[in-house]
Amino acid sequence: MTSDQKVIPRESILVEDDRTGTSQETLRRAMLDNLFYVQGKFPAIATPYDYYMGLAYTVRDRLLNRWVNTLKTWLHKEVKIVCYLSAEFLMGPQLGNNLLNLGLEDPVRQAAEASGQDLDELLQEEEEPGLGNGGLGRLAACFLDSLATLEVPAIGFGLRYEHGIFHQEIRDGWQVEMTDNWLHLGNPWEICRPQVHFEVQLGGHTERYQDADGGERVRWIPERVVRGTPYDAGISGYRVNTCNTLRLWKAEAVASFDFQAFNTGDYYGAVDEKMASENLTKVLYPNDEPIAGKQLRLEQQYFMVSCSLQNIISLHLEVFDRLDNLHKLWAIQLNDTHPAVAVAELMRLLVDEHQMEWGQAWQITVATCGYTNHTLLPEALEKWPLPLFARVLPRHLEIIYEINRRFMDSVKLRFPDDDGRLARMSLIDESGEKYVRMANLACAGSHAINGVAALHTELVKKTVLRDFYEMMPEKFHNVTNGVTPRRFVALSNPGLTRLITEKIGDGWIKNLDELRGLEAFAAQQDFQQTWQQVKRANKQRLAALITEQTGIETDPDSLFDIMVKRIHEYKRQHLNVLHIITLYSRLKANPQIDMTPRTFIFGGKAAPGYHMAKLIIRLINGVGEVVNADADVAGRLKVAFIPDFNVKSGQLIYPAADLSEQISMAGKEASGTGNMKFSMNGALTIGTLDGANIEIREEVGADNFFLFGLTAEEVGDLKAGGYNPRDYYDADEELRRVLDQIGSGIFSRGDTSLYAPLVEALLKWDEYLVMADYRSYIDCQDKAGALYRDQEQWTRAAILNVARMGKFSSDRSIRDYCERIWHAQSVPIELAPLEL
Repeated sequence: MTSDQKVIPRESILVEDDRTGTSQETLRRAMLDNLFYVQGKFPAIATPYDYYMGLAYTVRDRLLNRWVNTLKTWLHKEVKIVCYLSAEFLMGPQLGNNLLNLGLEDPVRQAAEASGQDLDELLQEEEEPGLGNGGLGRLAACFLDSLATLEVPAIGFGLRYEHGIFHQEIRDGWQVEMTDNWLHLGNPWEICRPQVHFEVQLGGHTERYQDADGGERVRWIPERVVRGTPYDAGISGYRVNTCNTLRLWKAEAVASFDFQAFNTGDYYGAVDEKMASENLTKVLYPNDEPIAGKQLRLEQQYFMVSCSLQNIISLHLEVFDRLDNLHKLWAIQLNDTHPAVAVAELMRLLVDEHQMEWGQAWQITVATCGYTNHTLLPEALEKWPLPLFARVLPRHLEIIYEINRRFMDSVKLRFPDDDGRLARMSLIDESGEKYVRMANLACAGSHAINGVAALHTELVKKTVLRDFYEMMPEKFHNVTNGVTPRRFVALSNPGLTRLITEKIGDGWIKNLDELRGLEAFAAQQDFQQTWQQVKRANKQRLAALITEQTGIETDPDSLFDIMVKRIHEYKRQHLNVLHIITLYSRLKANPQIDMTPRTFIFGGKAAPGYHMAKLIIRLINGVGEVVNADADVAGRLKVAFIPDFNVKSGQLIYPAADLSEQISMAGKEASGTGNMKFSMNGALTIGTLDGANIEIREEVGADNFFLFGLTAEEVGDLKAGGYNPRDYYDADEELRRVLDQIGSGIFSRGDTSLYAPLVEALLKWDEYLVMADYRSYIDCQDKAGALYRDQEQWTRAAILNVARMGKFSSDRSIRDYCERIWHAQSVPIELAPLEL
């Protein structure tokens, strides 16, 4: 028997070491075995993608050992399991992340080289699952990483969209949406579990009946039924044995083929049910402007929630023969309002399906559910037209009416004779066309409500959920968002990771507070020089990507001023563009002016139906077209828009930034997480007092943060006093020149009408106070440009930014959730020999 085999009891089956071994030779052999036995290829005809798949299955085998042991441990212990319900999980590529967490990068790199392959090239073969629009889904992914790293039992529940967020191309300066086919070559990280399916009812009507004890009950008679089939992926923790589960639901027909219709010649009708059912998980967030789109989105959300809750109850009943302790063993977190129908669905399952009395079911529901609010935009708090809700979920509407009746009674007791408060807190909006308010349902049906940054939580209490806070303040908590340092530093920035580890060890990867140890080196000349070399290498990597994707050549020695995020007016990418035009105008007026060379880099997607956001993308590219071709500013200004921004490109972008643009109007950004990723990688921030910017500035120090703009309170006062944006246009010569240039057609090939809607919006309404913040922003940018010339001081500030980012690890966020909301504990996993 060789030294790398395990002794297993005689009655068990010996699991081959090729499935679990981690030596270079074993990994090489396992990769070639998977290439042959899974891909059906041999080296002479195998493509790089075949080798990637062979390697992915090899790594997944190592995950499975931990995954199975994790599930076995949960079964044998009464552990509390966190269930994170989210309509989005923007996981990013998995191979590199799993190699990092399992500590396998070096032996796998050697195994790939021994097979004639380059690991970095194989990593580029992986399709990125675009199962999210941006921050919401990426936050969910970071939380899953931290839950596993902290060894907290957890399951992420979401949807397996066949087509994720669109691929973005830029044609003639405009965004063009292309279909995302992330599954067309298969997904080696998932395991289908068709035997665990659940049926989900939609439409129809309800009827009353009496149970065996003479009690009145309700039966839902659906119009149609859809089957939910789970696809599981293992979520590894960093250098621990825990491997949690991401379970994504695929919609399928209960009966996928109608032979009777086929036999009568109705060939299309024979597969109608299959096609209608599968539409539920066909695409991420359908355009919901037409009523059919709204219905599909509501059905998507309910499908995810119903499958997940049925699954939770089924798992619970496998261990216990009762449900009165459900809340003690499961914590269900609603990631925004998309899963909020879970409150009504859990009540339906407990009352209708498991014959529990209403009062007890309500206590269990409230004790089990928690709700995270992610927005201060009233329009983003979902509400559904009452007729639509009644048509899709008739039983749930009845349940919501009953919840509302009881809830309104409690409000009346607390606040008698306050009809306005009753109307605002009601789960049904009756101010005009009637709607079901999902945020109100989530607040009434959860034991905890949290915001995602200190300012955001305070504004939630004062604005969108003020009435709920005044009635039940004990429910409200703040849990500031965080990001995982594993993916966004250790994996994305290997040069910086090595430098930090050489100085303070590698404990910071799991305990980010240890980065404080870097403060002692912030002013050391040798350390600063090495830091600068790492940054320049990262900028060279990004410059190569920009050239490859756009053809634009950029200078790594210029200041890389970067803004990558979803394109939206409140995020104010157009304020950034006004600064670019300001600098361009200054250079054209005086070519001899002393100005720090800058490269402005943008990335992000606009919602397909959001014309103003798409016009901002066109403006960015229009300005870039002019600036980049002008010899007068060559070597001093460049503008690049990186198409199809995603997690994979983000891993190159964040480490390369010198200056991070976080310039939303104060009071609009709930938290932001891009700001954290940039700071962790040594970028300085220029930003407003909005979202988590406030806490970042508090941590890194006011001297190491470029602050500008109105505060949230000043924004409110200005709007209340009658804001007139044209006053700023009239008073500021540079601002007036910039807007006149945009309107003149300089940046639109002579078309004076192209940007007219954008200019008109700024001059007449300017909802997000771009005009009011312009001068403060320009002056602050001048300070940033001046400091960049003093590389010693800039580098010191960059080092201090990294050293003081411990608070913004998603590990800290998860500890806060566990302590304040979930009351969940870590459960270490021991790897036992697998017995089959």
